[in-house]
Amino acid sequence: MRIYRTFPSRAEGGIALTIGNFDGVHRGHQAMVARLEAAAAERGLPACVMTFEPHPREFFTPAQAPARLTPLRDKVEQLAALGVDRVYVCRFSERFARQAPEEFVRDVLVRRLGVRWLLVGDDFRFGARRVGDVALLQRLAPESGMEIDRMDTILVDGARASSTAVRDALAAGDLEIARRLLGRPYGITGRVVGGDKLGRQLGFPTANIHMTLNRPPLKGIFAVEAHGLGDLPVRGAASLGVRPTVSDNNRPTLEVFLFDFDRDIYGRRVRLDFLCKLRDEEKYPTLDLLKAQIARDVRATQDFFRSRAGA
Repeated sequence: MRIYRTFPSRAEGGIALTIGNFDGVHRGHQAMVARLEAAAAERGLPACVMTFEPHPREFFTPAQAPARLTPLRDKVEQLAALGVDRVYVCRFSERFARQAPEEFVRDVLVRRLGVRWLLVGDDFRFGARRVGDVALLQRLAPESGMEIDRMDTILVDGARASSTAVRDALAAGDLEIARRLLGRPYGITGRVVGGDKLGRQLGFPTANIHMTLNRPPLKGIFAVEAHGLGDLPVRGAASLGVRPTVSDNNRPTLEVFLFDFDRDIYGRRVRLDFLCKLRDEEKYPTLDLLKAQIARDVRATQDFFRSRAGA
């Protein structure tokens, strides 16, 4: 797959395209990509995705923007795994936000990208003040030479598959609903970095995972599986939060105690899949009480995996 961070000055050939934020690459997004790829193959065109960085809501109202499910790198990797040929990462800026929808169609979609077939969601809006919609695309289709297709909402267990629904499930600690909406467990990827070694002092050495998510969409204590450390996932208990007993900087930290694992993994890129939420974070008056709670969390995590194996 090829990644473009700028648009070409003029298209060299036609493409099939879909446009969206694709945060989380949930089952609704997956259905869009499958439809895109089928149409692209039928027309002999590359299957392409346009996404935005930063998320438009992060640009306009950063304080009110929703927590991201996936940073750009993970999103692009997930799209590549689905078989997308190209991803155009559109830098969302003031200039781009002011662009009239007609100009976006004629200059970006037609002249620069050569879009021949375009798939959008039924609630798609674009252009200055978000006045562009599917009806406008259809009106411009004859002069632009584009086929316009619209994707209706995808339902999972009777509920709309959306990034918002995934965020709501994660915030509520319902990892099973999130898994069904995503079609996979929710995961966070990052590199193992050095920490303060407190876990080792307490008898539970942890791997600290550097996150690019400033506001992760979930928090608490979890049963997880770590991928990227060998042929098989490694089970463990993870803490994601602000560590209220030992820190007051309110900066989210992700650390994991891996079971039956004692290797140097500093610098390794690891993905933690969150399988079960055990509890919320708590502040303890002493480190001894924190250590006792960690021991209970480890036992609860081991019980979870035993019950899962026997299911």
